[in-house]
Formats: sequence, C-alpha cells, structure tokens
Amino acid sequence: MSPTRSDEETTAERRLRHDRRAAPHPLADDLAVAIAAGEVEVLFQPQFACDGNAIVGAEALARWHHPVRGLVAGDELFRIAARADLVRPLSDHVMDRALCVARDWPRDLRLSLNITAGDLATPGFPDIVAAALCRTGLALERLTLEITEQALVLELDRSAERLGQLVDLGIKVALDDFGAGFCNFRYLKQLPLHYLKLDRSMIEGVAEDQRDLEVLRGIVALASALDLAVIAEGVETEAQRNALAREGCASWQGFLGARAVSAHDFATLIAA
Repeated sequence: MSPTRSDEETTAERRLRHDRRAAPHPLADDLAVAIAAGEVEVLFQPQFACDGNAIVGAEALARWHHPVRGLVAGDELFRIAARADLVRPLSDHVMDRALCVARDWPRDLRLSLNITAGDLATPGFPDIVAAALCRTGLALERLTLEITEQALVLELDRSAERLGQLVDLGIKVALDDFGAGFCNFRYLKQLPLHYLKLDRSMIEGVAEDQRDLEVLRGIVALASALDLAVIAEGVETEAQRNALAREGCASWQGFLGARAVSAHDFATLIAA
C-alpha cells in the first residue's frame, strides 16, 4: 500500500530531525536567550528600480551581535538555530519584526523575506505566513518570499506545492541566488515564480566582459519569455547598474545604493 501523507516523511523533514539530534551548537543557549529577548536584529537592504533608481522595497536580513563571537548572520545564524531546534522561533521572530516595520512603509514598497528548506518543510507553513500577515497588518500582495536553489535541491514537488499555496494567497515568490548553484531549469518549469534574483557572481563582469554580458542577456531574455522580473544583487558600480538597466533588469540592490540599514535609517532613506 502506498504511504499516505501522514505516514511519509519528506527528505527535508528528515534532515531537520537529524539536525535536532546533532550535538547542540556551543552558542545554542545564547541564541535562545537572544531570540526571547528580541536581541536578534532585523536590518533592511534597500532595493532600487533600474529605471530611475527609486526605492522599490527592501530585503529583511537577520543579524545577531554576540558579546564574544561578534556578528553572526545569514546561513551561519540559521545553522546554529537548526542545531538548537530554534529555526521556527528564529524565523517567526524575523518575520514578525520585518512585517511590523514594512507595514508602515509607503504602500508601493515591497518587503522581501528569505525562507529556508526548513520553513517549507514545516507543516502548515502557508498558514503560518498568512497568520503573521494578518497579525501585523501588512497586505499580502506586498510580500515577496525568497527561496534559494540549494533549499530546493530535494523535495521539489513538495516545495512547489507549498509555494503554490502561498501564491494563491497573493504573495510573490523569488528564486534567490540564481546562477550560484545548479541553475536547474526544472525550477523554472515547476515553481510558481515571479522573480529571478541574480547572484552577485552573475553581474560582476557585465560592464567589462562581453561574455558575461551575453550571459546576462540570455537570462533576461529567458525570464522575459517566462514573464519573470529580474532582480540583481551585489551591485557595486555605476557601470554594472547601467548595464543592468540597458538589458532590462527590473531592480537591483548592493553597496552602490546602500548597505543593509536599521528600520529607522531605512525610513530616513524613504523620506529622502
């Protein structure tokens, strides 16, 4: 007899269970205290339109300043959380804080949130997101969830199903770090995507190297054929930004525009 959904366990769920059985990370207890005390900070990386450079939104990024270890962020922060069985509390903390901040932005600005394989493996994850949006008051259509290729390597069908449920609510989905992993075109066929977000490695040479520029053109053409908007990250020079604008990218982020800033500083940028 084929297993029912209640009997089977996805690979991502097995991986989460394995992480929880692993020896706790040395910073596990400190992270639990930091989450409970609201000490994990959420910064905002501004995103700009390629046409005109107006701010169109921001990506929320988690940062934890450990008193001894120093700055802990990104994948490292969530690896610690996974070994401490704290991924859900950490994700909920970042989501709630980011949604509360974005609620007060002008209504034409979007918030981008990163989600992990663990998030997609969480039973009822679309309901968790919907409840957070209802609780904080941010309109569903103003939220974009970013998922990396690496998080989709396994359980693609299940990921597509849960992302589809989120899209049905009105939420947008971006494939993050495109070009840094396998560039599996199956993702483009199966996932309900709205954006391709190019990894910085895909735009580093577009202003100097003709081959790099042609690769960018090919990606933008493919995205356009699939009705996907292209976002570039890691933009550091005007020449890169100009190339992206010429080739039809929708928006960009990077040190050329601004580093990740506090909620207060982002509000100041918006006002300016």
